[in-house]
Amino acid sequence: MYQPDLSPLMDSLALSALVAALPLLTLFLLLGGLRLKAHWAGLASLAVALIVAVACYGMPVKLALLSTGEGAAFGLFPIMWIVVAAIWLYQLTVVTGRFEDLRRAFGLISDDPRVQAVIIAFCFGALLEALAGFGAPVAITGVMLMAVGFAPVRAALTVLVANTAPVAFGAIAIPIITAGNLTKIPYTDIGAYVGRQTPVVALFVPLLLVLLVDGRRGLRQTWPVALVCGAVFAATQFVTSNYISVELTDIIASLAALAAVVLFLRVWQPAGGEQARAALLRERDAERGDGAGPDGAVPSGAPREEGGAGATRPVPTATATIERPDSGARVVMAFLPYLIVIAVFSLAKLWTRAKEYLATTDLKLGWPGLDGHVLTAAGQPSTATVYTFPWLSSPGTLLLLSGVLVAAVYRVSPLVAVREFGATVVRLRWALLTVASVLALAYVMNLSGQTITIGTWIAGAGAAFAFLSPILGWLGTAVTGSDTSANALFATLQQTAGHKAGLDPTLLVAANTSGGVVGKMISPQNLTIAATAVGLVGRESVLFRAAIKWSLLLLLALCVLVLLQSSLLAGMLP
Repeated sequence: MYQPDLSPLMDSLALSALVAALPLLTLFLLLGGLRLKAHWAGLASLAVALIVAVACYGMPVKLALLSTGEGAAFGLFPIMWIVVAAIWLYQLTVVTGRFEDLRRAFGLISDDPRVQAVIIAFCFGALLEALAGFGAPVAITGVMLMAVGFAPVRAALTVLVANTAPVAFGAIAIPIITAGNLTKIPYTDIGAYVGRQTPVVALFVPLLLVLLVDGRRGLRQTWPVALVCGAVFAATQFVTSNYISVELTDIIASLAALAAVVLFLRVWQPAGGEQARAALLRERDAERGDGAGPDGAVPSGAPREEGGAGATRPVPTATATIERPDSGARVVMAFLPYLIVIAVFSLAKLWTRAKEYLATTDLKLGWPGLDGHVLTAAGQPSTATVYTFPWLSSPGTLLLLSGVLVAAVYRVSPLVAVREFGATVVRLRWALLTVASVLALAYVMNLSGQTITIGTWIAGAGAAFAFLSPILGWLGTAVTGSDTSANALFATLQQTAGHKAGLDPTLLVAANTSGGVVGKMISPQNLTIAATAVGLVGRESVLFRAAIKWSLLLLLALCVLVLLQSSLLAGMLP
């Protein structure tokens, strides 16, 4: 029976926390400093975590290795199962030509690439996050931006930054529901608090996107529509999470923001769209030709195929004028896969009888050799050693079912559908390895006590912990790639720290969730998915270096907000 010691080194919590952070420091150094490929960085960091667990924390080698296995299994299923199914569904739209219709349908709203970034990466991406999450929005919207003329690095960075504000309520609010289950705080209360934090991020993200796409000129020329989008999304996210339904928050907010953009563009159009598109096309051609974008970040010979994830066709040539679909029926058929996804997920997650039935199909398996042999730092049996296999209720399975329905409607032969699924798995092989290694790292750190040591040390800040609280969520999501996993790691710790420091526990649990949304853009999982989708496999370090400054900036804003909410702005809270 193994019970972690929070201060294994010289009985010093600070020294122990420093050593416990070595795997995380290794991960960030290899990705951001040495620009190592994500799967190698993940494996190297896992090795460091195993060494620290065994040599410093005294965890038996057998238990450390079994923790590795359980974490890797969780990374593959359900997390990467969701990504594989989502990209396969997208690939069905590619092989039938319907994806081209979807690309052109967005041109009906605007052919300005800066506006398209807001529509596709933020609005449509938020809808995908609401339904599936776990990297699917990054994969699909990244390829869509490539299709309308974005260069790989810019497309990937845009979708990574866009995939922030919706994350807390992603996959039908599973991060918040998970936090509620662990802390026994009603998840509706946590959702109401989060609904008064993440809208502040949502307000500014569309403005940041147009800045990323076209610099200061883009911000100067398109800020009205970006502000309308962010304001409507933020307001709707607040209202829905507090007064309607936590589960439906992102679905309603994304559709409301999209409708607001469509209506606003009927009375106002930004200038400079053609110049922005020409600049993007020149950048894309430069990256394809001599392999050097404006910052020289892309290597010579950058992939020229659409997406890296199962795509088999060249990137469609984007011109200054986006072609329109031939008919309204083609537009409907182009959006049909996502309407099917909405219908399937709505039935599965919101219809009580279906939701209860699916919950009964989950298989809970005590991990062999691990379950019953690991205690928490408090001396209680660890629940993390029980592996849940949601074979039917997983969003990945629901996406697979949606894909089968799409294949039937589009009349894709079973042979072609199976071939595309196999091609998707092959193209995602390095992403599969990366996510498996990173989740294995998270499990080793969690079960050995490294994570709780770091968190306990930070919690010693007392009342100032309100400022530091979002950092734990940011850190957990940056490592695991999942806000749900970050809450699994730190929600109970946040609750305990709140009681010890005299702070509102619900505020800190919500801060953990909100901090996680801005950590997602730099997680190895998301970086790998984005790089794979746009054909930059092995260049995750380029994206990491480009995204880290925005992640830290948004994190700082959240830290200040939570600190103020714990004192001066307590009236903002429910």
